[in-house]
Amino acid sequence: MFTGIVQGIASVMRIDERPGLRSFHLRFPEGFDEGLAIGASVAVDGTCLTVTARPAPGEATFDVMQQSLALTTLVALRQGSRINVERAARDGAEIGGHPLSGHVDFMAAVAEIRRPENNHVLRIAVPSPWMRYVFAKGYIAVNGASLTVAEAARERDGSGWFEVWLIPETLRQTTFGEKGVGDALNVEVERSTQVFVDTVREAIDERLGPLLPLLEEMLARQGRTLDDMARPAALPPQ
Repeated sequence: MFTGIVQGIASVMRIDERPGLRSFHLRFPEGFDEGLAIGASVAVDGTCLTVTARPAPGEATFDVMQQSLALTTLVALRQGSRINVERAARDGAEIGGHPLSGHVDFMAAVAEIRRPENNHVLRIAVPSPWMRYVFAKGYIAVNGASLTVAEAARERDGSGWFEVWLIPETLRQTTFGEKGVGDALNVEVERSTQVFVDTVREAIDERLGPLLPLLEEMLARQGRTLDDMARPAALPPQ
Protein backbone atom coordinates (compact mmCIF):
# COMPACT_ATOMS: atom_id res chain seq x y z
CA MET A 1 0.00 0.00 0.00
CA PHE A 2 1.06 3.59 -0.64
CA THR A 3 -0.05 6.94 0.78
CA GLY A 4 0.02 9.08 -2.35
CA ILE A 5 2.70 11.37 -0.90
CA VAL A 6 5.43 11.42 -3.54
CA GLN A 7 8.84 11.15 -1.87
CA GLY A 8 11.00 12.27 -4.76
CA ILE A 9 11.81 12.18 -8.45
CA ALA A 10 13.79 9.30 -9.95
CA SER A 11 15.34 9.12 -13.42
CA VAL A 12 15.61 6.31 -15.96
CA MET A 13 19.25 5.29 -16.40
CA ARG A 14 18.74 2.45 -18.85
CA ILE A 15 16.00 0.27 -20.36
CA ASP A 16 16.59 -3.36 -21.35
CA GLU A 17 14.19 -5.29 -23.57
CA ARG A 18 13.68 -8.95 -22.67
CA PRO A 19 11.15 -11.53 -23.92
CA GLY A 20 7.82 -10.46 -22.42
CA LEU A 21 9.47 -7.91 -20.11
CA ARG A 22 11.01 -4.48 -20.12
CA SER A 23 13.57 -3.80 -17.40
CA PHE A 24 13.93 -0.26 -16.09
CA HIS A 25 17.09 0.79 -14.26
CA LEU A 26 16.30 3.81 -12.08
CA ARG A 27 18.43 6.26 -10.13
CA PHE A 28 16.79 7.59 -6.96
CA PRO A 29 17.18 10.88 -5.10
CA GLU A 30 19.67 10.79 -2.23
CA GLY A 31 18.51 8.72 0.73
CA PHE A 32 15.41 7.34 -0.97
CA ASP A 33 16.73 3.77 -1.22
CA GLU A 34 18.02 3.37 2.34
CA GLY A 35 17.12 -0.18 3.40
CA LEU A 36 15.46 -0.91 0.05
CA ALA A 37 15.71 -4.67 -0.57
CA ILE A 38 15.09 -6.92 -3.54
CA GLY A 39 11.38 -7.79 -3.51
CA ALA A 40 10.33 -4.45 -2.04
CA SER A 41 7.57 -2.40 -3.67
CA VAL A 42 7.99 1.09 -5.09
CA ALA A 43 5.31 3.21 -6.76
CA VAL A 44 6.72 4.53 -10.04
CA ASP A 45 4.41 7.23 -11.43
CA GLY A 46 1.69 5.49 -9.42
CA THR A 47 2.42 1.97 -10.69
CA CYS A 48 3.40 -0.56 -8.05
CA LEU A 49 6.65 -2.23 -9.16
CA THR A 50 8.90 -4.81 -7.47
CA VAL A 51 12.63 -4.33 -7.02
CA THR A 52 14.41 -7.12 -8.91
CA ALA A 53 18.04 -5.97 -8.54
CA ARG A 54 20.18 -3.44 -6.66
CA PRO A 55 23.16 -2.87 -8.97
CA ALA A 56 24.57 0.01 -6.88
CA PRO A 57 23.62 2.35 -4.03
CA GLY A 58 20.97 4.81 -5.18
CA GLU A 59 19.85 2.50 -7.99
CA ALA A 60 17.37 -0.31 -8.56
CA THR A 61 15.99 -2.41 -11.39
CA PHE A 62 12.32 -3.17 -12.04
CA ASP A 63 10.86 -5.69 -14.50
CA VAL A 64 7.56 -4.63 -16.08
CA MET A 65 5.40 -7.11 -17.99
CA GLN A 66 3.65 -6.28 -21.25
CA GLN A 67 0.19 -5.94 -19.68
CA SER A 68 1.42 -3.25 -17.28
CA LEU A 69 3.15 -1.44 -20.13
CA ALA A 70 -0.06 -1.45 -22.18
CA LEU A 71 -2.13 -0.01 -19.30
CA THR A 72 0.25 2.69 -18.02
CA THR A 73 2.49 5.51 -19.15
CA LEU A 74 5.56 3.40 -18.35
CA VAL A 75 5.51 2.25 -21.98
CA ALA A 76 6.60 5.75 -23.05
CA LEU A 77 9.57 6.05 -20.66
CA ARG A 78 12.95 6.63 -22.24
CA GLN A 79 16.49 7.03 -20.94
CA GLY A 80 16.55 10.25 -18.95
CA SER A 81 12.79 10.27 -18.23
CA ARG A 82 11.87 11.56 -14.77
CA ILE A 83 9.19 9.88 -12.66
CA ASN A 84 7.49 10.26 -9.28
CA VAL A 85 8.46 7.61 -6.73
CA GLU A 86 7.18 6.52 -3.33
CA ARG A 87 8.27 3.67 -1.05
CA ALA A 88 5.61 1.27 0.24
CA ALA A 89 3.97 2.47 3.46
CA ARG A 90 5.11 0.89 6.71
CA ASP A 91 2.81 -0.15 9.56
CA GLY A 92 1.90 2.87 11.62
CA ALA A 93 2.99 5.35 8.98
CA GLU A 94 1.10 8.63 8.75
CA ILE A 95 -1.17 8.67 5.70
CA GLY A 96 -0.95 12.24 4.54
CA GLY A 97 -2.82 11.51 1.31
CA HIS A 98 -5.15 8.53 0.94
CA PRO A 99 -4.54 4.77 0.67
CA LEU A 100 -3.38 3.68 -2.80
CA SER A 101 -2.89 0.20 -4.21
CA GLY A 102 -0.51 1.20 -6.99
CA HIS A 103 -2.82 -0.45 -9.52
CA VAL A 104 -3.46 2.09 -12.28
CA ASP A 105 -7.08 2.16 -13.47
CA PHE A 106 -6.69 4.15 -16.67
CA MET A 107 -4.58 6.67 -18.54
CA ALA A 108 -5.82 10.25 -18.88
CA ALA A 109 -4.41 13.27 -20.70
CA VAL A 110 -3.62 16.86 -19.78
CA ALA A 111 -6.32 18.92 -21.52
CA GLU A 112 -5.43 22.40 -20.25
CA ILE A 113 -2.92 24.16 -17.99
CA ARG A 114 -3.54 27.42 -16.14
CA ARG A 115 -1.07 29.27 -13.93
CA PRO A 116 -2.78 31.67 -11.54
CA GLU A 117 -0.46 33.33 -9.02
CA ASN A 118 1.32 30.75 -6.81
CA ASN A 119 -0.78 27.93 -8.26
CA HIS A 120 -0.66 25.51 -11.15
CA VAL A 121 -3.95 24.09 -12.44
CA LEU A 122 -4.21 20.94 -14.53
CA ARG A 123 -7.42 20.06 -16.31
CA ILE A 124 -7.34 16.34 -17.03
CA ALA A 125 -9.50 14.65 -19.67
CA VAL A 126 -10.98 11.31 -18.56
CA PRO A 127 -12.20 8.57 -20.93
CA SER A 128 -15.53 6.80 -20.56
CA PRO A 129 -16.72 5.30 -18.24
CA TRP A 130 -14.30 6.39 -15.50
CA MET A 131 -15.85 9.77 -14.71
CA ARG A 132 -18.54 7.98 -12.69
CA TYR A 133 -15.93 7.63 -9.93
CA VAL A 134 -14.65 11.22 -9.97
CA PHE A 135 -16.35 13.91 -7.85
CA ALA A 136 -15.48 17.44 -6.84
CA LYS A 137 -13.80 17.52 -3.40
CA GLY A 138 -13.03 13.80 -3.67
CA TYR A 139 -9.66 12.08 -3.76
CA ILE A 140 -7.84 11.03 -6.93
CA ALA A 141 -4.33 9.68 -7.53
CA VAL A 142 -2.45 11.08 -10.54
CA ASN A 143 1.00 9.67 -11.32
CA GLY A 144 1.12 8.37 -7.76
CA ALA A 145 0.23 11.67 -6.07
CA SER A 146 -2.84 11.92 -3.86
CA LEU A 147 -4.73 15.01 -5.00
CA THR A 148 -8.07 16.68 -4.30
CA VAL A 149 -10.46 17.16 -7.20
CA ALA A 150 -11.30 20.87 -7.36
CA GLU A 151 -13.85 20.76 -10.18
CA ALA A 152 -15.31 17.99 -12.30
CA ALA A 153 -17.72 17.68 -15.24
CA ARG A 154 -19.23 14.57 -16.80
CA GLU A 155 -20.47 14.15 -20.39
CA ARG A 156 -23.44 12.05 -21.44
CA ASP A 157 -21.13 9.38 -22.93
CA GLY A 158 -19.40 8.78 -19.58
CA SER A 159 -16.26 10.77 -20.34
CA GLY A 160 -15.41 14.12 -18.79
CA TRP A 161 -12.72 16.12 -17.05
CA PHE A 162 -11.50 17.16 -13.62
CA GLU A 163 -9.15 19.81 -12.34
CA VAL A 164 -6.47 19.74 -9.65
CA TRP A 165 -4.69 22.76 -8.16
CA LEU A 166 -1.02 22.28 -7.35
CA ILE A 167 0.92 24.41 -4.88
CA PRO A 168 4.64 25.20 -5.36
CA GLU A 169 5.73 22.47 -2.93
CA THR A 170 3.84 19.83 -4.92
CA LEU A 171 5.47 21.06 -8.13
CA ARG A 172 8.91 20.92 -6.47
CA GLN A 173 8.45 17.36 -5.23
CA THR A 174 6.86 15.91 -8.40
CA THR A 175 7.13 16.00 -12.19
CA PHE A 176 3.80 17.81 -12.71
CA GLY A 177 5.54 21.07 -13.59
CA GLU A 178 7.15 19.31 -16.56
CA LYS A 179 3.86 18.12 -18.07
CA GLY A 180 2.34 19.75 -21.14
CA VAL A 181 -1.02 19.64 -22.87
CA GLY A 182 -1.58 16.20 -24.37
CA ASP A 183 0.79 14.38 -22.00
CA ALA A 184 -0.51 11.08 -20.64
CA LEU A 185 -0.99 10.48 -16.91
CA ASN A 186 -1.66 7.40 -14.76
CA VAL A 187 -4.85 7.62 -12.71
CA GLU A 188 -6.05 5.45 -9.82
CA VAL A 189 -9.56 6.20 -8.55
CA GLU A 190 -10.32 6.29 -4.84
CA ARG A 191 -11.31 2.71 -4.09
CA SER A 192 -14.07 3.25 -1.54
CA THR A 193 -15.82 5.66 -3.93
CA GLN A 194 -15.60 3.06 -6.69
CA VAL A 195 -17.09 0.37 -4.44
CA PHE A 196 -19.92 2.69 -3.36
CA VAL A 197 -20.81 3.71 -6.93
CA ASP A 198 -20.68 0.15 -8.26
CA THR A 199 -22.77 -1.19 -5.37
CA VAL A 200 -25.48 1.42 -5.92
CA ARG A 201 -25.53 0.81 -9.67
CA GLU A 202 -25.85 -2.96 -9.16
CA ALA A 203 -28.68 -2.43 -6.65
CA ILE A 204 -30.51 -0.20 -9.13
CA ASP A 205 -30.06 -2.76 -11.93
CA GLU A 206 -31.28 -5.62 -9.72
CA ARG A 207 -34.33 -3.85 -8.29
CA LEU A 208 -35.58 -2.05 -11.37
CA GLY A 209 -34.98 -4.75 -13.96
CA PRO A 210 -37.33 -4.13 -16.91
CA LEU A 211 -38.04 -0.57 -15.73
CA LEU A 212 -34.39 0.43 -16.09
CA PRO A 213 -34.65 1.62 -19.75
CA LEU A 214 -37.61 3.82 -18.81
CA LEU A 215 -35.69 5.34 -15.89
CA GLU A 216 -32.66 5.98 -18.10
CA GLU A 217 -34.90 7.70 -20.68
CA MET A 218 -36.53 9.87 -18.02
CA LEU A 219 -33.15 10.85 -16.55
CA ALA A 220 -31.80 11.62 -20.03
CA ARG A 221 -34.62 14.13 -20.58
CA GLN A 222 -33.45 15.85 -17.40
CA GLY A 223 -29.83 15.80 -18.52
CA ARG A 224 -28.90 13.21 -15.89
CA THR A 225 -27.67 9.60 -15.83
CA LEU A 226 -27.74 6.62 -13.48
CA ASP A 227 -24.25 7.60 -12.39
CA ASP A 228 -25.73 10.78 -10.89
CA MET A 229 -28.02 8.63 -8.74
CA ALA A 230 -25.01 6.61 -7.55
CA ARG A 231 -23.06 9.69 -6.49
CA PRO A 232 -21.98 9.54 -2.82
CA ALA A 233 -24.04 11.87 -0.65
CA ALA A 234 -20.96 13.02 1.21
CA LEU A 235 -17.25 12.71 0.67
CA PRO A 236 -14.56 12.76 3.36
CA PRO A 237 -13.26 16.22 4.21
CA GLN A 238 -9.73 17.24 3.17
